[in-house]
Amino acid sequence: MKRGASGINALIAVDKPLGMTSHDVVSCVRRAYGEKRVGHAGTLDPNASGVLVIGIGQATKLLGLLTLDRKSYVADIVFGTRTSTDDADGEVITTASVPCKLCDRSFAHATCTSLVGVQNQIPPAVSAISIKGKRAYQLVREGKTPELAERTIEIYSAELLDIRGDSSKNTSDLSLNSVTWTVSFEVSKGTYIRSIARDLGHQLGTEAHIGALRRTHAGPVSEKNCISLDALQDRPLDALCTHVLNPIQVLGYPSYNLTTDEFAKVEVGQRFKTPRQMLELSDDSSVCLVRNNKLYGVWKKQDSYLVCQTNFLMGISCA
Repeated sequence: MKRGASGINALIAVDKPLGMTSHDVVSCVRRAYGEKRVGHAGTLDPNASGVLVIGIGQATKLLGLLTLDRKSYVADIVFGTRTSTDDADGEVITTASVPCKLCDRSFAHATCTSLVGVQNQIPPAVSAISIKGKRAYQLVREGKTPELAERTIEIYSAELLDIRGDSSKNTSDLSLNSVTWTVSFEVSKGTYIRSIARDLGHQLGTEAHIGALRRTHAGPVSEKNCISLDALQDRPLDALCTHVLNPIQVLGYPSYNLTTDEFAKVEVGQRFKTPRQMLELSDDSSVCLVRNNKLYGVWKKQDSYLVCQTNFLMGISCA
């Protein structure tokens, strides 16, 4: 199908498979719908799977409005090895013995719990962070060492799910060659789980990297809302019937159903009086404007008026 304007305007969540970049998924969705306007919110590394929110058509304009401030992951933290990328895709650069206490469930549980809170984090060198117009991973490929600034992140929860350790002790009988913790995290936007693993390894006197990573939630969107990429490609129109996300629920803003007169003003971007049921909102609050089960705009309350922030003239499906 020739790519252009397909007339499809929707948000959808795809379960990104392992081994693909987020851009690879976008390319597959473009081909499936014959629509060049496709984008994603929140990048997932190739070795991570799970929730990837996709905007199609005019819904790409929504992606910049989505906060998706909280994200949840299930991660395998492999102790004993540091890699060049802080995940399983990189080359092994350092190995270290693993203290036997890391196999103690009570110790592991307490350690995970201690991670909760606000902290500073240095992102991995191999990341998509832009430094003077270049991605950090591009600088690494050029043999350079990018200087990445600390960022403030928050870990809302860290729950130990499982422990696996090898049976071969080192000669000291006080350490193991490898131990893996499976941990579920809920974190703030911009948090790198790879950095958590790297720093945790150092904190516990060893090395560590991420062996496997799956995003289970992005804001209110969970893996239960996702369609597999294979299913989307096989039956793209069915996917729009069964897996379209309600943009109002994803945005989290209050909604208002437009009258005919108000809709005419919205179409041309003309401000109109704040509806009575929206008067209690504080100034600069965002409101989703809806008509016939489609989202036509996200507007802001200013004094006694609603004014245009972003319009979607073709309407984004709320089904």
